[in-house]
Amino acid sequence: MLLTGYFLGLGVAMAIWGARMPAVQHAAHLSTAQLSWVLLTAALGMVAGLRTGGRLARPKRLPVFLMGGAVGLAGALAVLGQCRTLASLVAAALAFGIAHGVLDVAVNSAAVRCQNAYGRPIMSSLHAAYSLGALAAAALAAATAAISHHTLFLATGLTLTAAVFAAGPSTLALHGTDQPLTSNNAGSGAAQATLAPTRLWLLGALAAASLLGEGAAADWAAVHAHSLQATTAVAASAFALYSAAMALGRLSGDRLTAVFGAPTVVRTGALLAATGLTVGVLADSVPAALAGWTVFGLGLSGTVPCLITAAGTGGPKAVAAVSVTGYLGLLAGPALIGALASTTTLPTALLLPALLAAAIAFLAHRALENTTS
Repeated sequence: MLLTGYFLGLGVAMAIWGARMPAVQHAAHLSTAQLSWVLLTAALGMVAGLRTGGRLARPKRLPVFLMGGAVGLAGALAVLGQCRTLASLVAAALAFGIAHGVLDVAVNSAAVRCQNAYGRPIMSSLHAAYSLGALAAAALAAATAAISHHTLFLATGLTLTAAVFAAGPSTLALHGTDQPLTSNNAGSGAAQATLAPTRLWLLGALAAASLLGEGAAADWAAVHAHSLQATTAVAASAFALYSAAMALGRLSGDRLTAVFGAPTVVRTGALLAATGLTVGVLADSVPAALAGWTVFGLGLSGTVPCLITAAGTGGPKAVAAVSVTGYLGLLAGPALIGALASTTTLPTALLLPALLAAAIAFLAHRALENTTS
């Protein structure tokens, strides 16, 4: 499927950028504080891109936004690899973030409309493509550690750009994006142009809660395992297991959603995630920690695809609103957990994403009512 390639490419670009971050810092002689400014600029650019994409993207424009966002992201990645000063990195990171935001809105909005045209859930599988792309790119970055990041970023950017142009005719010919948005489980099947503000805020809050958990896993899973005296290799496997479990869960998520409905899938998964992480951080052993992060990833795997699907019934603007709120959780979560850990303990701080997963389970039905995909 064409959209699978866009999700896959987005995962590749983000993972290549993140995996070789130390090389970027070294090449530009950045302090930790200066690198933080680069990352903050990219985050601000992403928020701006999400908002811009949400305002300007219309159903018939989505193919153009797909191509524009993807080419912009690939081009910015290639440029980032050539930057050797703080000023150039900040400018390129801003462009990278804006393109990321625009592509995120376009690809998720197109996926919702395509899903409606198919008449069956496909969103979870598409998000699985993102996870698999990120895993593959992380492996590529590790395997090419001896190669300069300048070369890797340029080669990846050019490859992704070529892929976008090769898929250009098919992208511009997309007809699924012209289908009216419907709520698949609505009694009337009538098109929905807007969502109630309270429901939109609830979807955003649950997305923030879920993505806070994803940020916690990315930044703290290895640290948590290492604090239990795990070796460096074993500690690093904590996030790898989490990521693999999330990809596996998303590959099966569409079938589960079709059979049981989105509210049940999200509620059951969130309860599983809350239980797994709670046991993992309280058991005080490396095997329990690794198992806990694995179960946490599996349990959360269906949450964001289902939330984006529900938001998509309100069009690109609603997708952008939920995405912006969700990414705030992703960006703020790791720092919040660090602050809590500094005043309590790391295991205690890591109960926060577990509690938020329980809150997702409690509110899932209210947020996802009349949604099956």
